[in-house]
Amino acid sequence: MSDDTLFETPEPLRLPPLMQGEELSAGDPFTKACARAMLGCDSGLVIWQITPEKLRAALVLAPETALAQAMAALPACAVGFQNALGALAPPEVAVFLGWDGAIWVNGARAGRLRVAASTEAPERVPDWLVVGLEVQLIPRGDEEGGLDASRTSLIEEGCGDVAPLRLLESWARHTLVWLSRLEGDGPAALHREWRGLAHGLGEGMEMMLGGEALSGVFLGIDENFGALLRRGEETRLIALTALLEATP
Repeated sequence: MSDDTLFETPEPLRLPPLMQGEELSAGDPFTKACARAMLGCDSGLVIWQITPEKLRAALVLAPETALAQAMAALPACAVGFQNALGALAPPEVAVFLGWDGAIWVNGARAGRLRVAASTEAPERVPDWLVVGLEVQLIPRGDEEGGLDASRTSLIEEGCGDVAPLRLLESWARHTLVWLSRLEGDGPAALHREWRGLAHGLGEGMEMMLGGEALSGVFLGIDENFGALLRRGEETRLIALTALLEATP
């Protein structure tokens, strides 16, 4: 089977009833979704794009809780992706999740989730919240890092038979399940599921947030999925809202 055949999408995208799909021929689905959200589109819109190199998608949500709690949509979408790829990939493929939105496949980064909202104030109910998904399907070119052992792609990890369109559909279904559980039952179940999939728990973690270099031992998460970082005798809480990106 040729690479071109692997990435053909002759069939329509089949999404759950509460979601609507819109394919984007050019540009960034995350940027487009934020723009549509600002104009007042319906919650559940999925803007997506599949190229030979990447699967990219973005989901628009209309939270009914304050931003501090609404940010749980990010780990819900992350767990949804782990469940989706776990169901489609060979059983030996290990998928874990970074607190910062990174998607780890067999110990290397294969993608990420990102998030933006209409407000950065934790106590305000946002008008909209957008979660973006990016997954590397084939190895990156030299201009994107070349032979970087810390990064990988689905085809390199034995997932060449996972059709990107089916993966997108599965992500949408699993994410909807977790968002529904989050709304109906609260965050406890999602909290337990995410902890079991967390990459680097109990290990050193380094990241850049808002121009600040953060490092420490990743102890876990609080009730709102904030990261607990211990450095020396000090334990610092990094709220999930720190991952919000500026509105494109």
